[in-house]
Amino acid sequence: MLQRIQTIYLLCAAGVSAGLIFVFHLWITDQGIKMFAGNDIFCFGPFLASALLSIVAIFMFKNRKLQFVLGRLNIILNFILLGFFVYQSLNVSGETAVSEKGIGMFLPIVSIVLLALANKAIKKDEDLVKSVDRLR
Repeated sequence: MLQRIQTIYLLCAAGVSAGLIFVFHLWITDQGIKMFAGNDIFCFGPFLASALLSIVAIFMFKNRKLQFVLGRLNIILNFILLGFFVYQSLNVSGETAVSEKGIGMFLPIVSIVLLALANKAIKKDEDLVKSVDRLR
């Protein structure tokens, strides 16, 4: 059923991963150039993969276990992306490459929260179906 709350959460997570990366910059270089995720393939690839996993998970509504697993894989992918951003910002000594961090570095955190809420709703639906099956 596409009209469930987890669909809204997964759609918002896909929107954050695919849409907001072009709105919010990741960092500003020492030359004053704003770096967006679309400019760097190492950032754009995981964001795009996260958005695609969210979209695929939306259409797996008949198989809730697979939908839950895809949500967990997406959370792991966003944690890897977040780790890459932390490494990128802390590895630089002084201000040689990254001058100012942008709000785009926090987009994986927003996506993780939305995916966790979606997985919670999927688990709730699965528990409801199991409880109804016991009554038959």
